[in-house]
Amino acid sequence: MQSKEETGILAALIAPGSRAAPGYGRLTPRDRVVDIACVLIGLLAGLLTVGDAKLPPRFGQLPYWLDLSLCIAGALSLLLRRRWPVGLLVVMIVGSTTVPSLGASAGLALFTVAVHRRPAVSLSLGVLAMASCTLQFWLYPVADGHDGYWIAVVLTALACAVLVAWGIVVRTRRQLLASLTERAVRAEAEQQLRVEQGQRRERERIARDMHDALGHRLSLLSMHAGALEFRPDMPLDELSRTAGVIRSSARDCVDDLREIVGVLRSPGDVPGRGIDALDEVVAESRAAGMVIDLAVGVELDAVPDSVGRHAYRMIQEGLTNARKHAPNEPVRVSVSGGPGAGLSIEVANRLERGAAGPGSRVGLIGLAERASLAGGRLEHGPTADGEFRLAAWLPWVSYDDRRE
Repeated sequence: MQSKEETGILAALIAPGSRAAPGYGRLTPRDRVVDIACVLIGLLAGLLTVGDAKLPPRFGQLPYWLDLSLCIAGALSLLLRRRWPVGLLVVMIVGSTTVPSLGASAGLALFTVAVHRRPAVSLSLGVLAMASCTLQFWLYPVADGHDGYWIAVVLTALACAVLVAWGIVVRTRRQLLASLTERAVRAEAEQQLRVEQGQRRERERIARDMHDALGHRLSLLSMHAGALEFRPDMPLDELSRTAGVIRSSARDCVDDLREIVGVLRSPGDVPGRGIDALDEVVAESRAAGMVIDLAVGVELDAVPDSVGRHAYRMIQEGLTNARKHAPNEPVRVSVSGGPGAGLSIEVANRLERGAAGPGSRVGLIGLAERASLAGGRLEHGPTADGEFRLAAWLPWVSYDDRRE
């Protein structure tokens, strides 16, 4: 479903300044300019024939004032050509048969019908206009002799055919533009939906990871609290150490809870893996034929679980993208940082010829959402050296910072 704003934008793009159907409401500035131009063209072209055409003696002569009045009325009636295109054209065709000064206005009305109505309607009225010109040139002979009559009829019929064909081309172009615009709006809406789905899936994945970590920490907290309950006479140094463990575990739980507020958990999930499983995912990728240069500048076991899960997910996504889009290129993976300085991750590989990096980028959008929720940042994209680089930084709070 399209919103009202998208529908308005679509309508504006389909026919900027001109609507595809009559009776549409207020006119745009371009519509008014076109209407004034049509009235002037119809009036000036009609004035060229006012008073020049005379009926044969058996019918009498058309008064000049009546011919001029009808010419002006026909030109002004073009202001209604969008509201009643077919009805106006029929009146124009019938009137131009006996009043030649209405011919130019009738041609403009014929063009309007070809733009705003189906080709079958415009072609039928075009044929009617051609038949009308045969009667008009019989009543108003433009040249002596039989050949002059047919030359005038053929030229007028060709003019009607050109107007109808031109109008049909304009109508077809507008319909094509409408179709392309609608596809563009739909594609943009679908892309936005994919982005939102990727963000939601990543949030749910984070919630599942945090749930598993909180379950473990809360069980340790319960165990140490139970020890205090059943051994109230324990030595002071052991009591202080146990209280410190409880305090540290509670602080870790609070930090994790900040990351999952408002995020729902889906059923049927498995615990997330941490950065300590980096060797396993690298080994799996190497077994699949990838060449990986791994550089680790930190103790993986010392990385906090909340940070390690995010780092593992980012490295895994980077290797997956490299294997999918540049399977024959070596991959460089580096992990560095420390407590207080944060954890830096980089996955880079050269782009194969013709490749422009990951296609849908939904996975990368999810990683950016994950990094943002964790308080870090993520960058990705081609570099000037012809590589595709995925770089992330995650906060790693030191023990001293926690105590503060």
